[in-house]
Order: sequence, then C-alpha cells, then structure tokens
Amino acid sequence: MARAIVDKIDRDPTRAGLARAKATCRRWVEQRPLPAFREWLHILERPWEDVRGLLLDESELGRRLRQSDPFCGILTPQERWEIYRAARETR
Repeated sequence: MARAIVDKIDRDPTRAGLARAKATCRRWVEQRPLPAFREWLHILERPWEDVRGLLLDESELGRRLRQSDPFCGILTPQERWEIYRAARETR
C-alpha cells in the first residue's frame, strides 16, 4: 500500500497527496494529540524525499510508522482493491 501511495505522490508534481496527508495529520492532532500523530506531524515538515524514505522503510521504524500514517484517502477504493487482489493472487 505504501509503495502505491508513494508512486501516486511521485507522479503528481503538485504533491496533492502530501498536502492531504498534512491536513489529515493536523486534524488528527487537534482532535486527539496522540504521540504517533504528533510524530507524523513533525515528519511531514521534512522534504518529500525524507517522508518518502520513511514510508518505504522496511525496518521496525518504518513498519511502526505505517501503523498510524496519515496517508488515508490518497488511493481510491479501486486502487486499494487492486492491491488487495494482487496480494491475494500471490499467496
């Protein structure tokens, strides 16, 4: 899922998905200032290349961050279902 999100943001020169994630994260922090949301808020202040690297990071840190990432809504339902379908077919 993270790869598809990164690919979509990479293809968009306006980085609208990144702006959406920032707005989502700000809203989450206002509603519930949980440490994970505040951590993402700081991460999203970095350049896209840094954020991109963390989204694709296969380490424990990357996996932990993806558990609460604010990139929901970047992929359409059809894009998500295609990922689920492809994952099911590879199993």
